[in-house]
Amino acid sequence: MDNIEFAVIGGTGLTEIEGMEIIHREVVHTPHGSPSGQFTHGMIGDKRIVFVARHGYAHNIPPHKVNYRANIWALRSLGVSKVVAIAAVGGITDKMKPRALVIPDQIIDYTSGRDHTFFEEGLSSVTHVDFSQPYTDELRQHLLNAAKKTDLELVDGGTYGATQGPRLETAAEISRMERDGCDLVGMTGMPEAGLARELGLSYACCAVVANWAAGKGDEEAISMDDIYQNLDNSMVNVRELLKTLAC
Repeated sequence: MDNIEFAVIGGTGLTEIEGMEIIHREVVHTPHGSPSGQFTHGMIGDKRIVFVARHGYAHNIPPHKVNYRANIWALRSLGVSKVVAIAAVGGITDKMKPRALVIPDQIIDYTSGRDHTFFEEGLSSVTHVDFSQPYTDELRQHLLNAAKKTDLELVDGGTYGATQGPRLETAAEISRMERDGCDLVGMTGMPEAGLARELGLSYACCAVVANWAAGKGDEEAISMDDIYQNLDNSMVNVRELLKTLAC
């Protein structure tokens, strides 16, 4: 079997990778329950890729119900060492305008009640992992370099604020997050990044800005139609980025 170059966890708007030659789909059973769905094995050029849709292929799993532990455990069991996570987010600061692609370098976790660690039962000792830099810099640089090859404009760096969902945030919550230093707001960044670190996987995020966060745009309310339109347009660039990354 060819070595897997990297895995892609698809977020809202990305349930398949266009141009990926599918080899087979695989159901993976884990000690942490069922993953979000089957894992799609395929080729982009001469590189083997694995893909899974975070919210399910029918997009019916809300962010607070995603089995992040099962997804990450399954990827490692398949031999994956590098994970590129695609995430739809809201923009808070000026650079994070709708349809921008962002490679964040920091994260703040506002989630609660999620299974956020593999290290909680049957331990010989308490286990801690360093999470000072939550995204793997080498993989981040690969994404940025791939964008340069295709003349895609990416925003390098930014802090992703991970909220519980599934509701969108209030304007006051976004104001607090901005004071905390957040540039982006999303609902799936954690515990996914932390779990990848616990299992020693390289992990980077390509965040797709779908809308201005609450209180940041010109409109009083956020339009879901606008969100999905922005995602549809932006995913063309995401797919191009992933194809170039695999070359």
